[in-house]
Order: sequence, then C-alpha cells, then structure tokens
Amino acid sequence: MLVTFVGGDDGPWHIERNEPVRGEGLSPASRLRVFEGTAPPVGGRWALRGVTSNERYVTAVEQMELGRRSPGLGRTGATMAALIPIRKSDAWWMLPQDERRAIFEDRSHHIATGLRYLPAVARRLHHGRDLDELFDFLTWFEFAPSDSSGFEELVAMQRETEEWSFVEREVDLRLVRSD
Repeated sequence: MLVTFVGGDDGPWHIERNEPVRGEGLSPASRLRVFEGTAPPVGGRWALRGVTSNERYVTAVEQMELGRRSPGLGRTGATMAALIPIRKSDAWWMLPQDERRAIFEDRSHHIATGLRYLPAVARRLHHGRDLDELFDFLTWFEFAPSDSSGFEELVAMQRETEEWSFVEREVDLRLVRSD
C-alpha cells in the first residue's frame, strides 16, 4: 500500500517537533495528514511517500512474535505519534543481505529492542528507497501519552547502535492527534 505523509497547514496531527537528527531537516509545517492509497495529495509544504511491504531482516520466529504482539494503528488512547524518516548510506546498501541482517539484529538488536515496547507502541514501516524517494524508510509510531517516556527510551537505544552509524539523514517529527 502506498502511504503519503503531507506536512502543511491542515490534518488531524499537530506537529509539535520537527528536528533534523542527521543531515538536512524538513520545511516547517504545523499539521500532518496521512494518505493511504494511490490518490495524490494536494497542497502541503512537503510530502513523503513510502509503501508498506513484507517484514525484512526477520526470522520466522521473530515475524511470528512481532505479529502476535503488535497492536494496530488508530487505537483510541494512542494520541501521540512520531514520524521518523531515515536514509541510510550507500555503504549500508553495498553490504550483502546477510551482513545487513548481522548488523541490524545480531549486533544492534533492533527487533529484540523493539519487541520490549510492544504492545504499548504501535508501529508501521514504509519503504521509500524503491520509489526513489528522499528517505529509504518512513517509520511511523503511535502511542498513548503515558507511554511517551518508554518511546523516548526506545528511540535513544536504537540511535546508539552500530546500525545507526549507517544513517546519513534522519528527521524526528513528534505529533499529537487533535481531530
């Protein structure tokens, strides 16, 4: 499924923070709208596109555990969100698949770390690299205000890993739903 995140002046998500972590940031915007499907969005200061796809870098056991413990998006109490677009370096993409998996999970423990925060934090990953977008990944998270400190802990832990040494551009957007 194609998903487009549009930053502008309207939408149900109020953008509280829009900060570059590495590399260039995004233009200021006060609201975010999420479009699912092929209808092209109109307006906005920027649009980020990605597609949902199969889980990558996971074993069968990890995939089953993620499926069992992952909540759906749009839960009533999950009024906070984060959109974290990421682009990895050419060095990352030049590595063979097995070496990326080794860095991703065996050494950086990306999946194992994320599992500790489920089901409090719902997540959905969108792939933009094959669409020739600015970002390889658009990571979307939703959580309740009471789980915000846990989410901050999760993000901080991920950014300290070997995997994150391959990130050349990252923007951190934090949002609050206010329909």
